[in-house]
Amino acid sequence: MRLGFNEIMEISKPRIVVLLVITAVTSMYAASKLVPGTPELDYWSYLHIIIAGALASAGSSALNHYYDRDIDPKMERTSKRPIPSGRMAASHVLIYGLAVSCISVIYGFFALNPVSAFFIAVGIFSYVIIYTAWLKRLNTSNIVIGGIAGSAAAWAGWSAATGSMDLLGFLVGFLVFVWTPSHFWCLAMKIKDEYAQAEVPMLPVVIGMQKTSKYILGNTIILLPYSLALSFIPDGMGVVYTIIAAVSGGLMLAYHYKLTKTPTSEFAWKAYKVTAPYLTIIFVAVALDAAFHIPLF
Repeated sequence: MRLGFNEIMEISKPRIVVLLVITAVTSMYAASKLVPGTPELDYWSYLHIIIAGALASAGSSALNHYYDRDIDPKMERTSKRPIPSGRMAASHVLIYGLAVSCISVIYGFFALNPVSAFFIAVGIFSYVIIYTAWLKRLNTSNIVIGGIAGSAAAWAGWSAATGSMDLLGFLVGFLVFVWTPSHFWCLAMKIKDEYAQAEVPMLPVVIGMQKTSKYILGNTIILLPYSLALSFIPDGMGVVYTIIAAVSGGLMLAYHYKLTKTPTSEFAWKAYKVTAPYLTIIFVAVALDAAFHIPLF
C-alpha cells in the first residue's frame, strides 16, 4: 500500500476538478460584472475560489471512491481504481477525503465569505451523502438529484463575488442541474451492463435503452429553453450568451433525437462526447457575455 502522487490524483478525479473549477471561476467573474455594486475582483480572489473549489471536488471524489469500494471491483470501468486494485488502503482514502473536504469549507469561509463556504459545503454534501451514499444504489433518480452538487460549484463562485445569491446567480447555477441527466444517462447507456452487474439502478438498467434515450431527449428539450430563458429575465444574459446557448443546445438536441432512433451503447457514447463539453461552453459563454454584455432588449 502506498500514498503516491498518481494515486492521489486518481482518487481526486482531476477532470471533474477542472470542470467544476471552470464553472465556479466563470460564475464568479460573471457576477462581478453583471451584479451592480459588486467590487472589482483581484487575482487573489480567483486563486481562492480555484483552491477552495479544487479541494472540495477532490475531497468529494475521494469519499466517493471510499464508499464505492465494494462495487468498484464489479465494474470494468472502476475495477482498476486505487482501492480495488490494492494500490491504496481504504482508510487512507477516507482520511484524505474527509480532511480535504473539511479544509475546502474552512478555506472558503475565511478566504472568500460564509455564503460561498455554505455552497461549497452543499456541493460536498450533495455528492457524497445524497448521491453516493443514499440515492445511487436506491433509485433511478440518483443522478438527477445528485446534479445539485455541480450547481453548488456555480453558486459558490457567484456568491464568492457578491457575498449573496440573487435570482440570476441561482438560475445560472441551476443550469448544471438541468444538464446533468442528459449527460450522465448517455454514459449510463454506454456502460449499462457494468451497472447491471454491480446492481446499481441507473435508468437504462431499470427501463431499458429505448426509454432512456427518450428521457434524455425529453431532458434536453427542457434544457434548451431553460438556458435561453436566462436571457429573458430582468437584467439577464445578453446577445453573446444567447447565441452560444442556442447553437450548443441545438446541437445536443439533434444528437439526442438521433439517439432515440439508434439507442445503442455505441451511439450513446457519441452523444456523450457531444454532451460533455456543453457545460464548459455554456459557462464560458456566461463569462464572455459578462465581459462584452450586449442586452437583448
